[in-house]
Parts: sequence; structure tokens; C-alpha cells
Amino acid sequence: MNKLLVVGLSLLLLIGVVAGAQVKPVSMDLDTALSYCQSDSFTIEYSDTGHAQLLGMIDAFKAALGVPADLNETNEKAVGAFPVDISLKDIVNKLSQAYYTLGNVFVDPSKNKDIYVKGKNWGLKSLRMNPGFVKLEKSRFDSAVAAETDVAALYWTNSNWLRVAQKNPLQAVFAGVTKRTSAIMNRLLELDTSYLAGGIYRSYGAYYSGLPIGKDMNKALAYLCHVVDEPSYCNDKDKVPGADEYFENRTFFVEFYLMPKKQWKDAARILQSVIDDPVGNKFPFMNAYSHEHAKELLTEVQKHL
Repeated sequence: MNKLLVVGLSLLLLIGVVAGAQVKPVSMDLDTALSYCQSDSFTIEYSDTGHAQLLGMIDAFKAALGVPADLNETNEKAVGAFPVDISLKDIVNKLSQAYYTLGNVFVDPSKNKDIYVKGKNWGLKSLRMNPGFVKLEKSRFDSAVAAETDVAALYWTNSNWLRVAQKNPLQAVFAGVTKRTSAIMNRLLELDTSYLAGGIYRSYGAYYSGLPIGKDMNKALAYLCHVVDEPSYCNDKDKVPGADEYFENRTFFVEFYLMPKKQWKDAARILQSVIDDPVGNKFPFMNAYSHEHAKELLTEVQKHL
């Protein structure tokens, strides 16, 4: 066979593996799926094996909820109408989180919109399992959010929703999505800024960096400064304890502040610090992913040095 053809076929096979085309879910029961849930993060591997584990977790969560194969999870009304016992609310939250993780880490950005839509719909499902939320939402969404206390439901609804909005920012603004996600983020600031090592600060930092209308890099910096140790940028901002152990805090600071501001030397320095630091045992999955993401960002940054 022609050598170029062999090389081409090999590359296609590699791309298929990386994109997850050949990854099949690991069969597991609910207890096994929950064993990969550590506090507010997952402990699967950052590999094809981890991808298969995550798909298996999604299947296990859906099985526990009794989700039928023909349920259209991309349809908000269909998911909302599906009956789930209140005792399973935490599983609904974890399903929303699992979809976000799948779309964020393992699926090509050109193919992950529906995954985020599913995650957003299950997040809203969890919020609406609270009768008080439903009652207040009939008049105002932000009023319902302001009374909500389920941090995980708010966080993963918002995370998925922002990723969906990112696909078409202007459309999201005019559809009022940004007003609703802002309401959720403001509530999370009140409830728990430590969730997922300062996750709400990462969300708000990226939000203000990426807005098509109302972009505010000063606000992006103000939020991101709560999760990085960079005195020359952040002055006396209160830091989330242990934020430096979660490497995505540093990659977000680079991606959503330093790179847009063309601070290439500092961007390279911080990305190299992520690459050099050991993954550790606290956030093994996301830190391993952040290692690779930092390498990708550094390749782009080095073009400007």
C-alpha cells in the first residue's frame, strides 16, 4: 500500500480515538459511578479509559433515574416533564455535571453543543424539583434563583448554559440568557465561593471576558484575581483557600485575561508553572486535563514572544 495512504489512514484512526469515536461506556452500577465522585469533582482518568468511565457514569445516573432511551434530553420541556423522585436530586445534579465534563474535556468543540444543552436541561430539572423555585419562577426567574440554596444545581446549570451561549453569544444576549446566568452567578457568590476551588470566580471572569456586548476586562480581572496568586495584577484580592491547587484557575487567568490583553510573557510563565507542577491527588482528573490544555495554550502564546 502507498506509504502516504498508510500514514493518512493511521492519522484518521488516531483522530477517531482522540475524538472518542471508538470509546464505549464502561458498564457500571450506581455505587461504582458514585465512587468516582469526590466532593464536588470527578476522579476518573484523563484518557480514553476516563472517557469510557464518564460515559458509564452517565449511563448509570440515567439508569438510576429511570430515563427511557427515547427521552429527548435536548428538549427542555421533555426533561422537565419527566418525573423524578426528590430523593434522586443529587443524581440529577451529577448527571448535569457529567454532561458538562464530557463536553468540556472529551468532545470536540464543534460537536459538543447538544451535550451542554442536555447538561443545562438536567440542571434546570434539578432546580425545578424544588416546588418553591417553580412557584417563584412563574413570576420572575431571578426571584426563584435568589431563594435557591442548591449550589450544585445552580453551578452546573450555569456552567452548561454558559457553554451553550458561547456558541452564539449575540443570540444569547438578545434571548435574555445572560441576564439569567448573571442571576445564577450572583446567587452563587452569596452561597459558596469555594465550590470547585472558586468555580464561580472562574465563571464570572470568563463571562466578562467573552461578552459580545458589555465586555469588561477589569471585571474579568477582579473575579479571576480571587483564584490566582499574582500580586502585580491582583493587589489585595481575597484568595479562595487552596485555589492554586486547581490548575484550571491559572489556565483561565491566562486564557480569559492575559491572552486577550496580550500579556504574553506572563502568560507563558504561568502556563509553564501549570505544566511543571505535579498533578497531585486532590484534583487528579482536571489537573491532568489542565496540563494538556496549558501546553496547547503555551504553543499559541509562544507565537507572540
